[in-house]
Amino acid sequence: MSFKTIFNYSPNFDTTKRKPQQIKFIIFHYTGIKKENDSIKRLTSAKSKVSSHYLIKNDGQIITLVPDLYTAWHAGVSFWKNYKLLNKDSIGIEISNPGHEFNYKKFSKKQIQSISKLTKLLIKKYKIKPQNILGHSDIAPSRKKDPGEKFPWKYLSSNKIGYWHKLNQRKLDQNRYLKTKDLEKKIFVKNLKLIGYSTIPPKNSNIAITKYMKIITKAFQRRFRQDKINGIIDQECLMISENLTKILN
Repeated sequence: MSFKTIFNYSPNFDTTKRKPQQIKFIIFHYTGIKKENDSIKRLTSAKSKVSSHYLIKNDGQIITLVPDLYTAWHAGVSFWKNYKLLNKDSIGIEISNPGHEFNYKKFSKKQIQSISKLTKLLIKKYKIKPQNILGHSDIAPSRKKDPGEKFPWKYLSSNKIGYWHKLNQRKLDQNRYLKTKDLEKKIFVKNLKLIGYSTIPPKNSNIAITKYMKIITKAFQRRFRQDKINGIIDQECLMISENLTKILN
């Protein structure tokens, strides 16, 4: 499998080369900027101190910003399972999209095609596990919403990119809005931790635990229950979380 890419290198990366086996994650982002050209400028400006390995434009064209074996600056303060500061362990893929602040829109068909081609190649090349293909909001839920609820996680999982639950949608719909008991809420949080989410607020964030629970529930919903993002732990969310932990085990 191959794909065409253009090169527009960013100065924002660690100069120490890493080993291929160090790459364990793929992290998806949206650019969150109105104009695509402004996104490219930001990702290639030394002043911004941000970058990613790839940028997928609206027309599906792929730009290589940082070579794979160098650490790009895309994840920031981040956590997943036993990993912290995931830049050093990951490949970052930015996708051109104005994001939630600027009229968040669906990703184009050409973008999705390019996401599929690029990600499949990276999975094969670096032996990336399905559970290690993540969104920025998964690893930094208190700061980020991207790539957001319009990102085609379910479709990508059907093409062996990432994973999705195996539950009947009609059954899920029947359990939406049904309240959970305190013990069930604790089980849900335990499941989030098993999946990989950090269930403890970041240090120095001053976020109350009750508020943080709502934040990570929304992050979970943006990923696995995309048509209803309300931060409420209902029976549907509990069912999905239980099914995902079974898939992982």
